[in-house]
Amino acid sequence: MKGPYFLDVNNKAQLKNIFNKIGCDKVGTELMLRKSEIVPLLFKAVKSPGANVIKQQMLSLGGEAVVGRGVIDCSQEDSDVLLLGTLKEYQYLVEKLYHQPWGLAKVGEGIKELFMNNNRWETSMKKSCRWKWSDRQLVVGDKVQVMGILNVTPDSFSDGGRYINPQKALEHARKMVEEGADIIDVGGESTRPGSSIVSAEEELDRVMPVLEILLKELPVPISLDTYKATVAQEALSLGVNIINDVGGGQKDPGMAEVVARFNSPVIIMHNVENSSYDDLIPDIIDWLENSIQKYEDAGLSSDKIVIDPGIGFGKTPEENLTVIKRIKSFQALKKPLLLGASRKSFIGKVLDIPVGERLEGSLAAVAWGVMKDVEMVRVHDVKETVKLIKVLEAIKKAGDSV
Repeated sequence: MKGPYFLDVNNKAQLKNIFNKIGCDKVGTELMLRKSEIVPLLFKAVKSPGANVIKQQMLSLGGEAVVGRGVIDCSQEDSDVLLLGTLKEYQYLVEKLYHQPWGLAKVGEGIKELFMNNNRWETSMKKSCRWKWSDRQLVVGDKVQVMGILNVTPDSFSDGGRYINPQKALEHARKMVEEGADIIDVGGESTRPGSSIVSAEEELDRVMPVLEILLKELPVPISLDTYKATVAQEALSLGVNIINDVGGGQKDPGMAEVVARFNSPVIIMHNVENSSYDDLIPDIIDWLENSIQKYEDAGLSSDKIVIDPGIGFGKTPEENLTVIKRIKSFQALKKPLLLGASRKSFIGKVLDIPVGERLEGSLAAVAWGVMKDVEMVRVHDVKETVKLIKVLEAIKKAGDSV
């Protein structure tokens, strides 16, 4: 006998390869893979009798449920419940909750729906969706898409004033495409803290000449960064491919209807000024869920929505770091994820450096996002980001078939 050996295994493909080498049969492999990963699930404000039942059922299955200490004697009315279990344990739990009172059948349905929408109830395969236009397309989910930032503003925090001229904007956009950008995102109003509000007319004067030339000259999808419905209307009529709604559909109530009318892909960003969070990640998820609902109620196809947790918007530096660290939590919304952390102020806070020296910090944030399976990153430094992602994706795939 030799061993034991500690195996640093971080995905099911690697485990499956080990099972195959041992000689495990296919049925046994699929059954045991379900026992290989603890997935934390959080429920808010569960009535104490129900929380008690959930706790006991999870313990009986070999899992765990973290509840308030007053749950056991019902001295508190309700409690948040953190479940710690494997997919297999959750599958058994759903069956046990089906006939329980206190709304626990709904809890079970929520668990099952969450896993099914993340392709984990029966399979771990990741879905992708194809966005097609008359002259270009984008497949979301097959690889990390890189969105290159093109600000045509006088006051953006990093590159304000550099690309206002349409020809200079085209030159920079073309350079980003050559470096590997999959999307070019044009912005006509700075969203940095303390920036001046721009009228729709002025924003259109800035972006329309640039959008027109980019749509003619570039092969990749063109996105517009705006929160104004009238600006989105004009841009989509011109032929813009994607709306990057930095107001999340909640700054301008007409935005969802405009985007839905064109059935355009949209990126919904969390953006709440002067925020105070009771529970950071669940609060952001609830806000984004409300925004998603606005768009879907307006008639937008569900597969046209991407979410962005809004790094740098209404969050402290520590909260920004926490959102990035827990970025995978936003998979609960069942939509592709975009991470936009490039050159943001939290990097300057950590490293104590000005905006022009934040490349390494930006790449660190991208690296974390890629390892946590985000589908898109929005960046200033395209060439460096593309190289980073290629290496990271090669590392992620390494050993899966060896």
